[in-house]
Amino acid sequence: MVPARWPCPLPGGGTSEEFALSRDAGRERRLLIVPALFDEANKLRRFTVDVMRRLDATGIDSVLLDLPGCNESLQPLHVQEPADWLDAVTAAAHHFGATHALGIRGGCLFTPRHLPALHYAPAKASAILRQMMRARILSSREAGREENRETLSEAALEHGITLAGYELGADFYRHFESMVANETATAIAQEDLGGGGGLWLRAEPDESPDQADALSAILARAIGR
Repeated sequence: MVPARWPCPLPGGGTSEEFALSRDAGRERRLLIVPALFDEANKLRRFTVDVMRRLDATGIDSVLLDLPGCNESLQPLHVQEPADWLDAVTAAAHHFGATHALGIRGGCLFTPRHLPALHYAPAKASAILRQMMRARILSSREAGREENRETLSEAALEHGITLAGYELGADFYRHFESMVANETATAIAQEDLGGGGGLWLRAEPDESPDQADALSAILARAIGR
């Protein structure tokens, strides 16, 4: 795996340089991976890279994006909107010559529409926000502050909000909450990987060779058609 760079379009015109993790041998089958979002991205990054290594062994190139404002990106997160991420992923797909796309959890909301897509354990936007909101309320309660979801949602729609350490702008919150994934994508359920729960449910980032084997095998069969 090596770091790669790609030109990401900016809303006002021009581009910024964003990063990705790539295994590119110039092969015919090329998978663009849209990672899980926010804290789940941290918990699933090692698992995602393990899947990429296994795909490499089957003759499939892959690239794992950094979304603008996330991970190694130099763009601020609070100015991002879902449309910016959709534009960024589409641009990255063209830049890397992707033939297929994989969305992981919340990343399924952003797979480009022009590519055959596979969605691993897709998560709804509203459920992602609800979970992050719940974490903030519990954290505030432990600190002796009382907050409730209704008041926080109103504030988020007006001013933006910080959830789980992620600073989300008001426009991002408003438009993200109602997003739906591409219904033409092929869904891969966690149960399809065999036993064991999803790694995003664990308290800390972890690995599962068995699950990585299972997901990469499913992807290789689907992409190889």
